[in-house]
Amino acid sequence: MFDYRSAALDVLNTEVEAIKQLDQYFDENFVQACETILNNKSGKVVVMGMGKSGHIGNKIAASFASTGTSAFFVHPGEAAHGDLGMVKPGDIVLAISNSGEANEILALFPVLKRLKITIISMTGKPASTMAKLADIHLQISVPKEACPLGLAPTSSTTATLVMGDALAVSLLQARGFTAEDFALSHPGGALGRKLLLKLSDIMHTGNALPLVSANTLIRDALLEISEKGLGMTAVVDTEHQLQGIFTDGDLRRILDKRVDIHTTVIGEVMTKNPTVACPNMLAAEGVNLMQEKSINGLLLCQDNQVVGALNMHDLLKAGVM
Repeated sequence: MFDYRSAALDVLNTEVEAIKQLDQYFDENFVQACETILNNKSGKVVVMGMGKSGHIGNKIAASFASTGTSAFFVHPGEAAHGDLGMVKPGDIVLAISNSGEANEILALFPVLKRLKITIISMTGKPASTMAKLADIHLQISVPKEACPLGLAPTSSTTATLVMGDALAVSLLQARGFTAEDFALSHPGGALGRKLLLKLSDIMHTGNALPLVSANTLIRDALLEISEKGLGMTAVVDTEHQLQGIFTDGDLRRILDKRVDIHTTVIGEVMTKNPTVACPNMLAAEGVNLMQEKSINGLLLCQDNQVVGALNMHDLLKAGVM
Protein backbone atom coordinates (compact mmCIF):
# COMPACT_ATOMS: atom_id res chain seq x y z
CA MET A 1 0.00 0.00 0.00
CA PHE A 2 1.28 3.45 -0.88
CA ASP A 3 2.55 5.46 2.12
CA TYR A 4 0.24 8.47 1.90
CA ARG A 5 1.31 9.78 5.27
CA SER A 6 4.99 9.97 4.32
CA ALA A 7 4.11 11.69 1.07
CA ALA A 8 2.00 14.23 2.93
CA LEU A 9 4.77 14.88 5.46
CA ASP A 10 7.24 15.45 2.62
CA VAL A 11 4.91 18.09 1.20
CA LEU A 12 4.53 19.73 4.60
CA ASN A 13 8.26 19.81 5.29
CA THR A 14 9.08 21.14 1.84
CA GLU A 15 6.57 23.95 2.10
CA VAL A 16 7.59 24.82 5.65
CA GLU A 17 11.18 25.20 4.49
CA ALA A 18 10.01 27.37 1.61
CA ILE A 19 8.17 29.68 4.01
CA LYS A 20 11.08 29.82 6.46
CA GLN A 21 13.41 31.30 3.87
CA LEU A 22 10.95 34.06 2.91
CA ASP A 23 12.25 36.31 5.68
CA GLN A 24 15.16 37.39 3.49
CA TYR A 25 12.68 38.93 1.05
CA PHE A 26 11.08 41.19 3.65
CA ASP A 27 13.65 43.76 2.60
CA GLU A 28 13.68 47.39 1.46
CA ASN A 29 11.53 46.45 -1.54
CA PHE A 30 8.88 45.05 0.80
CA VAL A 31 8.98 48.23 2.88
CA GLN A 32 8.72 50.34 -0.28
CA ALA A 33 5.72 48.33 -1.47
CA CYS A 34 3.96 48.79 1.88
CA GLU A 35 4.66 52.53 1.95
CA THR A 36 3.50 52.94 -1.65
CA ILE A 37 0.18 51.21 -0.96
CA LEU A 38 -0.31 52.94 2.39
CA ASN A 39 0.30 56.41 0.95
CA ASN A 40 -2.00 55.84 -2.02
CA LYS A 41 -5.12 57.57 -0.72
CA SER A 42 -7.12 57.84 -3.94
CA GLY A 43 -6.58 54.59 -5.80
CA LYS A 44 -7.04 50.86 -5.33
CA VAL A 45 -4.75 47.86 -5.49
CA VAL A 46 -5.54 45.84 -8.61
CA VAL A 47 -4.24 42.28 -8.31
CA MET A 48 -3.48 40.24 -11.44
CA GLY A 49 -2.29 36.68 -11.97
CA MET A 50 -2.69 33.79 -14.39
CA GLY A 51 -3.46 30.16 -13.54
CA LYS A 52 -2.60 29.18 -9.97
CA SER A 53 -1.11 32.63 -9.40
CA GLY A 54 -4.52 34.02 -10.30
CA HIS A 55 -6.23 31.87 -7.66
CA ILE A 56 -3.75 33.07 -5.06
CA GLY A 57 -4.15 36.63 -6.33
CA ASN A 58 -7.88 36.42 -5.78
CA LYS A 59 -7.31 35.52 -2.15
CA ILE A 60 -4.72 38.27 -1.67
CA ALA A 61 -7.11 40.85 -3.11
CA ALA A 62 -9.83 39.61 -0.75
CA SER A 63 -7.46 39.82 2.22
CA PHE A 64 -6.53 43.39 1.28
CA ALA A 65 -10.16 44.41 0.95
CA SER A 66 -11.19 42.94 4.31
CA THR A 67 -8.29 44.53 6.20
CA GLY A 68 -8.61 48.13 5.08
CA THR A 69 -6.81 48.21 1.73
CA SER A 70 -9.21 48.81 -1.17
CA ALA A 71 -8.45 46.09 -3.70
CA PHE A 72 -9.96 43.81 -6.34
CA PHE A 73 -8.77 41.10 -8.72
CA VAL A 74 -8.72 41.45 -12.49
CA HIS A 75 -8.02 38.45 -14.73
CA PRO A 76 -5.25 39.43 -17.18
CA GLY A 77 -6.94 37.62 -20.06
CA GLU A 78 -10.18 39.52 -19.50
CA ALA A 79 -8.24 42.73 -18.95
CA ALA A 80 -6.89 42.52 -22.50
CA HIS A 81 -10.46 42.40 -23.78
CA GLY A 82 -12.01 45.33 -21.96
CA ASP A 83 -11.64 44.79 -18.23
CA LEU A 84 -8.52 46.95 -18.20
CA GLY A 85 -10.98 49.83 -18.14
CA MET A 86 -11.44 48.99 -14.46
CA VAL A 87 -7.91 50.19 -13.81
CA LYS A 88 -7.62 53.95 -13.38
CA PRO A 89 -4.74 56.40 -12.97
CA GLY A 90 -3.80 56.42 -9.31
CA ASP A 91 -4.32 52.68 -8.91
CA ILE A 92 -1.53 50.27 -8.07
CA VAL A 93 -1.20 46.97 -9.93
CA LEU A 94 0.13 43.94 -8.05
CA ALA A 95 1.21 41.54 -10.80
CA ILE A 96 1.87 37.94 -9.71
CA SER A 97 3.80 35.35 -11.70
CA ASN A 98 6.26 32.81 -10.35
CA SER A 99 8.20 32.78 -13.62
CA GLY A 100 7.83 36.51 -14.17
CA GLU A 101 7.14 35.82 -17.84
CA ALA A 102 3.34 35.55 -17.98
CA ASN A 103 2.61 36.90 -21.46
CA GLU A 104 -0.97 37.86 -20.62
CA ILE A 105 0.30 40.21 -17.90
CA LEU A 106 3.33 41.51 -19.77
CA ALA A 107 1.08 42.46 -22.69
CA LEU A 108 -0.69 44.90 -20.36
CA PHE A 109 2.47 46.65 -19.17
CA PRO A 110 2.65 49.22 -22.03
CA VAL A 111 -0.89 50.42 -21.29
CA LEU A 112 -0.27 50.45 -17.54
CA LYS A 113 2.93 52.45 -18.07
CA ARG A 114 1.07 54.91 -20.30
CA LEU A 115 -1.52 55.38 -17.55
CA LYS A 116 1.36 55.96 -15.11
CA ILE A 117 0.17 53.07 -12.98
CA THR A 118 2.61 51.97 -10.28
CA ILE A 119 3.39 48.29 -10.81
CA ILE A 120 4.48 45.97 -8.02
CA SER A 121 5.54 42.58 -9.29
CA MET A 122 5.70 39.42 -7.21
CA THR A 123 7.85 36.74 -8.85
CA GLY A 124 10.26 33.96 -8.06
CA LYS A 125 12.73 35.20 -10.68
CA PRO A 126 14.37 38.58 -9.93
CA ALA A 127 15.95 38.57 -13.41
CA SER A 128 12.60 38.02 -15.16
CA THR A 129 11.02 40.50 -17.56
CA MET A 130 8.21 41.33 -15.15
CA ALA A 131 10.62 41.94 -12.27
CA LYS A 132 12.73 44.30 -14.38
CA LEU A 133 9.80 46.28 -15.79
CA ALA A 134 7.99 46.73 -12.48
CA ASP A 135 8.48 49.77 -10.27
CA ILE A 136 8.88 47.53 -7.23
CA HIS A 137 9.73 43.83 -7.18
CA LEU A 138 8.89 41.41 -4.38
CA GLN A 139 10.81 38.15 -4.56
CA ILE A 140 9.08 34.88 -3.65
CA SER A 141 11.69 32.32 -4.73
CA VAL A 142 11.49 28.87 -3.15
CA PRO A 143 14.15 26.12 -3.04
CA LYS A 144 11.84 23.64 -4.74
CA GLU A 145 8.22 22.75 -5.36
CA ALA A 146 6.59 20.16 -3.14
CA CYS A 147 5.46 18.37 -6.29
CA PRO A 148 8.04 15.59 -6.87
CA LEU A 149 7.94 16.35 -10.61
CA GLY A 150 8.81 19.97 -9.91
CA LEU A 151 5.94 21.02 -12.14
CA ALA A 152 2.75 21.67 -10.16
CA PRO A 153 2.85 25.04 -8.32
CA THR A 154 2.90 24.08 -4.65
CA SER A 155 5.63 25.64 -2.53
CA SER A 156 5.69 28.67 -4.81
CA THR A 157 1.97 29.37 -4.44
CA THR A 158 2.24 28.93 -0.66
CA ALA A 159 5.10 31.43 -0.56
CA THR A 160 3.08 33.83 -2.71
CA LEU A 161 0.13 33.57 -0.34
CA VAL A 162 2.35 34.23 2.68
CA MET A 163 3.89 37.27 1.01
CA GLY A 164 0.39 38.58 0.27
CA ASP A 165 -0.68 38.00 3.86
CA ALA A 166 2.46 39.78 5.07
CA LEU A 167 1.57 42.81 2.96
CA ALA A 168 -2.07 42.87 4.07
CA VAL A 169 -1.37 42.44 7.77
CA SER A 170 1.55 44.88 7.80
CA LEU A 171 -0.70 47.50 6.21
CA LEU A 172 -3.51 46.66 8.64
CA GLN A 173 -1.22 47.41 11.56
CA ALA A 174 0.31 50.49 9.96
CA ARG A 175 -3.07 52.16 9.46
CA GLY A 176 -4.39 51.18 12.91
CA PHE A 177 -7.17 49.02 11.52
CA THR A 178 -9.41 47.80 14.36
CA ALA A 179 -11.64 44.81 15.00
CA GLU A 180 -14.66 47.09 14.56
CA ASP A 181 -13.31 48.21 11.15
CA PHE A 182 -12.92 44.56 10.19
CA ALA A 183 -16.49 43.80 11.22
CA LEU A 184 -17.84 46.52 8.92
CA SER A 185 -16.72 44.45 5.94
CA HIS A 186 -18.11 41.24 7.47
CA PRO A 187 -21.60 42.27 8.63
CA GLY A 188 -23.29 39.05 7.57
CA GLY A 189 -21.15 36.52 9.38
CA ALA A 190 -20.63 35.44 12.95
CA LEU A 191 -17.77 37.90 13.28
CA GLY A 192 -20.01 40.78 12.26
CA ARG A 193 -22.64 39.72 14.77
CA LYS A 194 -20.03 39.55 17.47
CA LEU A 195 -18.45 42.90 16.75
CA LEU A 196 -21.34 45.05 15.52
CA LEU A 197 -24.29 43.82 17.57
CA LYS A 198 -25.31 46.21 20.32
CA LEU A 199 -26.95 45.37 23.62
CA SER A 200 -30.03 47.30 22.48
CA ASP A 201 -30.44 44.74 19.67
CA ILE A 202 -30.97 41.85 22.08
CA MET A 203 -32.20 43.37 25.35
CA HIS A 204 -35.63 42.66 26.84
CA THR A 205 -37.92 45.69 26.99
CA GLY A 206 -41.52 46.65 27.74
CA ASN A 207 -43.61 43.96 29.36
CA ALA A 208 -40.69 41.51 29.14
CA LEU A 209 -38.62 43.71 31.46
CA PRO A 210 -38.65 42.51 35.11
CA LEU A 211 -39.50 45.47 37.35
CA VAL A 212 -40.70 45.82 40.93
CA SER A 213 -40.89 48.65 43.44
CA ALA A 214 -38.84 48.80 46.63
CA ASN A 215 -41.87 48.09 48.83
CA THR A 216 -42.76 44.87 46.95
CA LEU A 217 -42.64 41.78 49.15
CA ILE A 218 -39.84 39.38 48.27
CA ARG A 219 -42.49 36.72 47.67
CA ASP A 220 -44.08 38.85 44.94
CA ALA A 221 -40.72 39.86 43.48
CA LEU A 222 -39.92 36.17 43.02
CA LEU A 223 -43.05 35.80 40.93
CA GLU A 224 -41.83 38.64 38.68
CA ILE A 225 -38.41 37.01 38.36
CA SER A 226 -39.98 33.64 37.51
CA GLU A 227 -42.42 35.12 34.99
CA LYS A 228 -39.80 37.18 33.10
CA GLY A 229 -37.20 34.39 33.15
CA LEU A 230 -34.03 36.49 33.43
CA GLY A 231 -33.00 35.35 36.89
CA MET A 232 -33.29 38.87 38.28
CA THR A 233 -35.49 41.92 38.63
CA ALA A 234 -34.74 45.62 38.66
CA VAL A 235 -36.01 47.61 41.62
CA VAL A 236 -37.28 51.00 40.47
CA ASP A 237 -39.34 53.98 41.59
CA THR A 238 -42.48 55.25 39.86
CA GLU A 239 -40.36 56.91 37.14
CA HIS A 240 -38.42 53.70 36.44
CA GLN A 241 -35.35 55.24 38.07
CA LEU A 242 -33.04 52.45 39.21
CA GLN A 243 -32.84 51.83 42.94
CA GLY A 244 -31.31 48.37 42.98
CA ILE A 245 -31.37 44.82 41.68
CA PHE A 246 -32.39 41.45 43.12
CA THR A 247 -31.10 38.21 41.59
CA ASP A 248 -31.30 34.46 42.05
CA GLY A 249 -27.96 34.73 43.85
CA ASP A 250 -29.41 37.28 46.26
CA LEU A 251 -32.29 34.89 46.98
CA ARG A 252 -29.92 32.09 47.96
CA ARG A 253 -28.06 34.44 50.29
CA ILE A 254 -31.16 35.70 52.11
CA LEU A 255 -32.52 32.18 52.51
CA ASP A 256 -29.26 31.26 54.23
CA LYS A 257 -29.95 34.14 56.61
CA ARG A 258 -33.51 32.86 57.16
CA VAL A 259 -35.12 36.08 55.94
CA ASP A 260 -38.93 35.76 55.79
CA ILE A 261 -39.86 36.29 52.12
CA HIS A 262 -43.53 36.71 53.03
CA THR A 263 -43.07 39.77 55.27
CA THR A 264 -39.85 41.40 54.05
CA VAL A 265 -39.88 43.93 51.22
CA ILE A 266 -37.34 43.76 48.40
CA GLY A 267 -35.92 47.19 49.22
CA GLU A 268 -34.40 45.79 52.42
CA VAL A 269 -32.41 43.05 50.69
CA MET A 270 -31.76 44.37 47.18
CA THR A 271 -28.26 45.13 45.91
CA LYS A 272 -27.85 48.86 45.63
CA ASN A 273 -25.67 50.49 42.93
CA PRO A 274 -25.56 47.38 40.70
CA THR A 275 -23.45 47.10 37.58
CA VAL A 276 -25.33 48.59 34.63
CA ALA A 277 -24.59 49.27 30.97
CA CYS A 278 -25.70 51.58 28.19
CA PRO A 279 -27.94 50.10 25.45
CA ASN A 280 -25.52 51.43 22.81
CA MET A 281 -22.67 49.35 24.22
CA LEU A 282 -21.42 46.65 21.83
CA ALA A 283 -22.59 43.19 22.82
CA ALA A 284 -18.98 42.00 22.91
CA GLU A 285 -18.23 44.72 25.45
CA GLY A 286 -21.24 43.61 27.46
CA VAL A 287 -19.83 40.09 27.60
CA ASN A 288 -16.51 41.43 28.86
CA LEU A 289 -18.25 43.53 31.51
CA MET A 290 -20.34 40.63 32.79
CA GLN A 291 -17.34 38.31 32.92
CA GLU A 292 -15.26 40.95 34.68
CA LYS A 293 -17.94 41.49 37.33
CA SER A 294 -18.82 37.77 37.54
CA ILE A 295 -22.51 38.43 36.94
CA ASN A 296 -25.05 36.59 34.79
CA GLY A 297 -27.50 39.42 34.22
CA LEU A 298 -27.22 43.06 33.22
CA LEU A 299 -29.54 46.04 33.49
CA LEU A 300 -29.41 48.66 30.74
CA CYS A 301 -30.02 52.26 31.71
CA GLN A 302 -30.28 55.71 30.19
CA ASP A 303 -30.04 58.62 32.64
CA ASN A 304 -30.42 56.04 35.44
CA GLN A 305 -33.76 54.92 33.99
CA VAL A 306 -34.04 51.18 33.38
CA VAL A 307 -34.83 50.61 29.69
CA GLY A 308 -33.73 47.01 29.21
CA ALA A 309 -32.24 43.85 30.67
CA LEU A 310 -30.52 40.71 29.44
CA ASN A 311 -28.56 37.73 30.66
CA MET A 312 -25.79 35.45 29.45
CA HIS A 313 -28.29 33.18 27.72
CA ASP A 314 -29.38 36.09 25.51
CA LEU A 315 -25.78 36.72 24.49
CA LEU A 316 -25.24 33.03 23.75
CA LYS A 317 -28.44 32.89 21.70
CA ALA A 318 -27.31 35.94 19.70
CA GLY A 319 -24.02 34.20 18.82
CA VAL A 320 -21.88 36.75 20.62
CA MET A 321 -20.16 34.17 22.82
